Amino acid sequence: MTDPIVSVRKLVKRYASGFEALKGVDLDIAEGEILALLGPNGAGKTTLISAICGITTPTEGTITAGGHDTVRDFRAARALIGLVPQEINLEPFEPVASTVAFSRGLFGKPRDPKLIARILDSLSLGDKATARVRELSGGMKRRVLIAKALSHEPRVLFLDEPTAGVDVELRRGMWEIVADLKRQGVTIILTTHYIEEAEAIADRIAVIDGGRILLVEDKAALMARMGQKVLHVALTSRLETVPEMLSAYDLSLSEDGYSLIYTYDTRATRTGVVRLLAAIDAAGLQVADVTTRESSLEEIFVGLTRHEPEGDVA
Repeated sequence: MTDPIVSVRKLVKRYASGFEALKGVDLDIAEGEILALLGPNGAGKTTLISAICGITTPTEGTITAGGHDTVRDFRAARALIGLVPQEINLEPFEPVASTVAFSRGLFGKPRDPKLIARILDSLSLGDKATARVRELSGGMKRRVLIAKALSHEPRVLFLDEPTAGVDVELRRGMWEIVADLKRQGVTIILTTHYIEEAEAIADRIAVIDGGRILLVEDKAALMARMGQKVLHVALTSRLETVPEMLSAYDLSLSEDGYSLIYTYDTRATRTGVVRLLAAIDAAGLQVADVTTRESSLEEIFVGLTRHEPEGDVA
């Protein structure tokens, strides 16, 4: 990786109660990439974003954005960052263009109606420039939030659960917007509960749980490294149990009894599939069909974050 545009080192966020929301987080974000930050509720996703954006002050550790320390050189660092929060909190009676222009002014940027118009057009809001915010649909209001975050021309854009509560069609429209922003050179960090969102648009996946980063890896490499394939062998007749002579293959039986299910590692030199099919034939079972399915990112994610509870979490 070239010099990261955002660098987090040994970041700790500890509250007065003693609860640590972040426990020594290290994270580098490359310029121009889409990084999906995944984690269950309470994992520390929003706390991490808030710390990088200067909304909350770290207890320990350092954060730099574009080489600027977010504490010592807050204004320069924050000027590089745009944030789209989870909550839709907009002035309902203000026109869309004015709302976006106001956000630009907060960063001390000069008026630039042409830039605001281009941003609105890029988000399919050009025809809503003079409409009042309260007249917009929920999906359009989320686009206004993105326009506000882009108004001061940041190099890094944080999207905190941008499609929460949005229907599937609007969600896919949001993915297209994110992909277009990447083409424009914007670095995007996306937190999401929708695993398919990360699978569809992210370049890299970071998994956080319990205030710690469990891994950061290229999406395709992660799925290749940790993914497994499941072989479904459909039979012509129903079984009550897996035959004893097939016990060495760690098979399971489908609920209807018509399929044998075999999970194997895609990285293994020998998967055992050929031997298994030969053993099924030797057992006198007639095969109707054979299909395979690869592990999804969701299954990998659940495996990574599955742990025993450690007690109450603040």
